[in-house]
Amino acid sequence: MSDLAMRTVGFVGTGVMGAAMAGHLMDAGFKLRVHNRTRSKAEPLIARGAQWCDSPGEAATGADAVITMVGFPSDVEEVYLEPGGIVECAAPGALLIDMTTSSPALAVRVAAAGAARGVAVLDAPVSGGDVGARDATLTIMAGGDEDAFKRARPLFEAMGRTIAFHGGPGAGQHCKMANQIAIAASMFGMAECLAYAQATGLDRARVIETLSGGSAQSWSLHNYGPRVLNGDFAPGFFVKHFVKDLRIALDEARAAGLRLPGLELAELLYAELLAGGGGELGTQAIWLLYADAAEREAAGVTASV
Repeated sequence: MSDLAMRTVGFVGTGVMGAAMAGHLMDAGFKLRVHNRTRSKAEPLIARGAQWCDSPGEAATGADAVITMVGFPSDVEEVYLEPGGIVECAAPGALLIDMTTSSPALAVRVAAAGAARGVAVLDAPVSGGDVGARDATLTIMAGGDEDAFKRARPLFEAMGRTIAFHGGPGAGQHCKMANQIAIAASMFGMAECLAYAQATGLDRARVIETLSGGSAQSWSLHNYGPRVLNGDFAPGFFVKHFVKDLRIALDEARAAGLRLPGLELAELLYAELLAGGGGELGTQAIWLLYADAAEREAAGVTASV
């Protein structure tokens, strides 16, 4: 199947990030067949001309490529591998791309199931959050067959800016785990920086501005620090999904014989936030563990450090 022939794309998962990503594909001229667990989240795409499908398998039927952006590894396993799912319904020669952050081992299983039916599978998780999805500046890290990756480039280029191939099935997910490990430390570092600034009477906005010009600058401080100061804990990336990612990373690190204390601490802190009612908030809500009781109560969070 040539790149020119790859015009119809099934897209499964039109949530916070998926809806924007699918919209960019439509902007690039691809015809979309969409499915989401909650149809209302797909309605803006349907209004633009995307075809609604009642199941992931239906979205895959007749599509040249299928992209998934769902929540958890259990969702990936369901939409791809269950009877009537994407692997079973995809036409031979189709290209399947899972952009969910999921388990590397599961990515290997899905790739093997696809190969058995004559379809190529890529695991291609992304980084950049809601801002990157909205602005089509995502970082896309892919694993699988390199020829399939080359075929997928027109799709990736519609959604992202940094696009990299890392090796065989599961390699994209391993790269995303490395990404999440790096982000984890910067997120609680951002929160502790702001907690210290507040406790010592500094203007936190001025601290963010100052540090953003020096060696302490980070994506988390620059992008999430202002949201914290504005009391904006809306999800660009859900706490519940980040806890999932950190636990996958911990499992993979232990399997590799590594102990990563910073990752362990991040998982502990985010798990406390999740248990304290913060699962539906954005990852910047890590700040609430350091905030006063009134701010936590306003956000519906009970946990603290």
